[in-house]
Amino acid sequence: MTDAYVYDAVRIPFGKFGGALAGIRPDDLAAHIVRASMDRMPTLDPEAIDEVVFGNANGAGEENRNVARMAVLLAGLPVSVPGVTVNRLCGSSLDAAMIASRQIAVGDADVVLVGGVESMSRAPWVLPKTERPYPAGNLEAANTALGWRLVNPKMPKEWTVSLGEATEQLREKYGVTREQQDEFAARSHQLAAAAWDAGRYDDLVVPGPAPRRGEPLTRDEGVRADSTADTLSGLKPVFRAEGGTVTAGNSSPLSDGASALWLGSERGGQLLGADPLARIAGRAAAGNEPQYFGYAPVEAANLALRRAGIAWSDVDAVELNEAFAAQSLACLAAWDVDPEKVNAWGGAVAIGHPLGASGGRVLGTLARRLQAEGGRYGVAAICIGVGQGLAVVLENVAGRAA
Repeated sequence: MTDAYVYDAVRIPFGKFGGALAGIRPDDLAAHIVRASMDRMPTLDPEAIDEVVFGNANGAGEENRNVARMAVLLAGLPVSVPGVTVNRLCGSSLDAAMIASRQIAVGDADVVLVGGVESMSRAPWVLPKTERPYPAGNLEAANTALGWRLVNPKMPKEWTVSLGEATEQLREKYGVTREQQDEFAARSHQLAAAAWDAGRYDDLVVPGPAPRRGEPLTRDEGVRADSTADTLSGLKPVFRAEGGTVTAGNSSPLSDGASALWLGSERGGQLLGADPLARIAGRAAAGNEPQYFGYAPVEAANLALRRAGIAWSDVDAVELNEAFAAQSLACLAAWDVDPEKVNAWGGAVAIGHPLGASGGRVLGTLARRLQAEGGRYGVAAICIGVGQGLAVVLENVAGRAA
């Protein structure tokens, strides 16, 4: 089996729902990050790209018809470069990296561009088709931006609660308090702002595409450096009127964005003209009850570590996608890891969570953190609606040599 390496990672700043990126089509966001990735590998012959694998969670609007292939064509790559779109909801772009790493491992590819895209601002409303023609009643449009829609009535009701209500149930099960959630959320904003100010994202983030009016987005739009647990404590719960703790402030926001990574074999590095950042040492998927989706990364990460042949005591950095502060805290309590090693450059509560792009963000950030901090092993993990989790273990190539 051939080792698969991460050679580069890049993303655009994540925009707020209805914000600076809302006027840009998701396929254009994807094409933009493909072009940016190509610009960072000036000696690469585009014909040498074996595959483009992109994640996308909604796929119901302008990104339909296989957004990976659309991005290849819109970015001006040769028509011979194939593209495939992966949908594992929030884990889509992390799954794209896992799929590509397997292609590399078995010798089917040397150079693969992976990533993901989502415009939650532009996700359409959809109408179901009727059971019979010419119905007399009204039809209700479903918003495809987030969560369950057009639910199969055979699904148990406890599985199909909203993501926010599911998080309330999860925090009840694992004893996560409102105060803990607000403190975690404030930390996310403060660390993200500090990372931006310290230049941590200078080589990881490129400006977004230029809108018709105004300047390109150059910094994550949702980060609020002045967030504190006290200010967040004043927000009202969103999903439960009585006894609720999950608020807009301790949840990840609806977002728009795109991310990408170059993956390759050792030979792929020669084609890219780049040195590897990290080796993909382990990967895993796990499932659990849909209403406890936020806890699924626990087993996914544990399994990925076992496959990598290491333990939590060997882990120097963790990037866990913060879908909600409550589910992140539940996962951290289950892992034998120092919380200070987790999301040291901020997380999705502050940065945003454009579903199809978030897996690429956490994996790319992990690779850059290991490089910057000199750690050897790291874990990237993400929870997924309907009860799944994914995790990837990275080994810092420089850390291994040391």
